[in-house]
Amino acid sequence: MRNKLFIYLGFFVLLVLGFWFFLFRGTDAWKPKLPLLSYVKPFSFQNQDNIAFTDKDMLGKVAVVEYFFTTCKGICPRMNANMHTIYDQFKDEPNFIIISHSCDPETDSVPRLKHYADSLKVNTRKWIFLTGKKDSLYFQARNSYLLDDPKNSLEKIEDQFIHTQFFALVDKDGQVRGQIYDGLKQDELDKLKEDIAKLLKEKSGKGNFVNGIFNNNP
Repeated sequence: MRNKLFIYLGFFVLLVLGFWFFLFRGTDAWKPKLPLLSYVKPFSFQNQDNIAFTDKDMLGKVAVVEYFFTTCKGICPRMNANMHTIYDQFKDEPNFIIISHSCDPETDSVPRLKHYADSLKVNTRKWIFLTGKKDSLYFQARNSYLLDDPKNSLEKIEDQFIHTQFFALVDKDGQVRGQIYDGLKQDELDKLKEDIAKLLKEKSGKGNFVNGIFNNNP
């Protein structure tokens, strides 16, 4: 009797496992998800073609985000050389973009960003360069992308300067995912590329409500 009970129990377990396998086969539901770190807050900046670019333009796209400035002679050239390898690998993916914000908008006018973008020989529909009001740019860096300490906002805006080597990764629903990646470390760049590929395979789950009233932004 006991042997039959174990047989029936084993058959039931296999039946349940088989059901879940066929239910989720071909989906990402069973795979571990990249951690959720933050949400992209609403914004509107100007791109290198003097066209408004907003948070809604990011929906449906996997985006790598950075802050730099065109006159930088230190880490920025190295960062963007490394970013170019990411661009080269994913530029043909229809749902992938790179967003580079200026942390020196007083200098980085729209024409200057256009000249800089042209010097990189990239498709600016895939690698987008943004400028705008300094306080708004810095708010996004700290509160959306976690690329700088929000406590630094206590200083006067004219005395602030963000100079960070880190990249953020945003999914198709406007969520910052994975980790904050060091743009100067090869192992973290390799991890970033792996995570981009994972997010490109994920389906969008929230439509156009990421920054609307139906979200749960912290």
